Amino acid sequence: MTSQASPPLPAPPVLTVVGIGADGWDGLAPASRDALRTAGVLLGGARQLALLPPECAGERVTWPSPLRPAVPGLIAAHAGRGLTVLASGDPMFHGIGRTLTEVLAALPDAPGAPRPRLRVLPHPSSVAYACARLGWPVAGTEVVSLVGRPVASLARVLHHGRRVLVLSSGADTPARIAGALRERGFGPSPMRVLEQLGGPAEARTDGTAATWERPPGDPLNVVAVECVREPGALRLPVVPGLPDEAYDHDGQLTKRHVRAATLAALAPEPGELLWDIGGGSGSIAIEWLRAHPACRAVTVERDDARAARIARNADTLGVPGLRVVRGAAPGALAGLPAPDAVFIGGGLTAPGLLDACWAALPPGGRLVANTVTLESEALLTRWYRRHGGDLVRLAVAHATPVGGFTGWRQAMPVTQWTGVKPGEPVPAPSGGATPASPGDTTPASLGEAAPAPPGEATPAPPGEATPAAPEDPTPTPPENEER
Repeated sequence: MTSQASPPLPAPPVLTVVGIGADGWDGLAPASRDALRTAGVLLGGARQLALLPPECAGERVTWPSPLRPAVPGLIAAHAGRGLTVLASGDPMFHGIGRTLTEVLAALPDAPGAPRPRLRVLPHPSSVAYACARLGWPVAGTEVVSLVGRPVASLARVLHHGRRVLVLSSGADTPARIAGALRERGFGPSPMRVLEQLGGPAEARTDGTAATWERPPGDPLNVVAVECVREPGALRLPVVPGLPDEAYDHDGQLTKRHVRAATLAALAPEPGELLWDIGGGSGSIAIEWLRAHPACRAVTVERDDARAARIARNADTLGVPGLRVVRGAAPGALAGLPAPDAVFIGGGLTAPGLLDACWAALPPGGRLVANTVTLESEALLTRWYRRHGGDLVRLAVAHATPVGGFTGWRQAMPVTQWTGVKPGEPVPAPSGGATPASPGDTTPASLGEAAPAPPGEATPAPPGEATPAAPEDPTPTPPENEER
């Protein structure tokens, strides 16, 4: 009896992404030209599509706005027709390649209908061109994208002597960068605007942030900044424990030395999410976010004035992505994404707060709570007996004048409990793509790609909780961040 062979499974369709620069068709490698010539559908921004010659005869489709919500439908409509996507520069560097990888990973891979495979043909990025023109080593240069992001994002990387390349969102970006540098004490910094990099119309304009008055130029530009801090400007280090004067506050601020110890206990890692309960001035969440650009944070604050102050502090200190939820915990925690760590700086004795935060943590998650009152200290002592962890008392004294001499003035001691949720931590999902063959990538599955004296937040009276606002949707950048 002979067995009958199963019919071969259909090959997955290929979604090709081709990077293109300001030099257009002339700057493309042979493989990229071949992909564009044979494409049945060409999808890209109007500027990129206009760079193609008539021999690229595929149907031309311009990206809609907003872009990201439309991507799954466009792939479903055109993937079987030889769909090729145009991107600026390197598609995987602040470009459409990441969006496509995430969207493809979310598509079902059913028998007989495999999801498309991604094939990426990159072009030199604007950062590669800029560093080559300036003689800057790429590895020693900070890169910040302002495409779809506020200019306040720049503040996090401003340090004396550092070199920064900024991917602009348009012609007015250089002037906005100059304004931000002046506001943050970096007015003497030299600026260079590099336009149409790699193309026949390439141009460069030099100046300083303090005297920048140039009118808007070409929208396709990158701004190079050599950071020079003004004498006397506030110095903001990269480690936790920023100077207290860096914050606008009403007295409810986790002071510098205790703040540094609290961040050490919270132990942020790239990509992790913090709940900061009782935000006050926002200092803990802000310095969590400054630890790494991939860190995320939500701060919960029931007082309107303090919530507004937190947002201003986040902008000033370069982390405008901090999400501020107006409400009283634990009610305001409903609907928030699961945290990797929780800090409770205010309202510790609110009924059910500790239980709700502990329940929300995954195995391996951390909970840190600070207090200066005996009532809250007794509560933390009970939790220490139940869950273990670390219970410490932090005491700081400052030298102050005593008549004609100097003595120590003791601040109120802070009791801090740190607990780690038992169990094996859940492995972080990969956000990248695994190679399929040379030039190809197969998407992997993706996941969610003071110490506060009591009063860092006002405690919530029972029953006064306000539900949290729905989480803001991910902003959709223009067709490609490599402008």
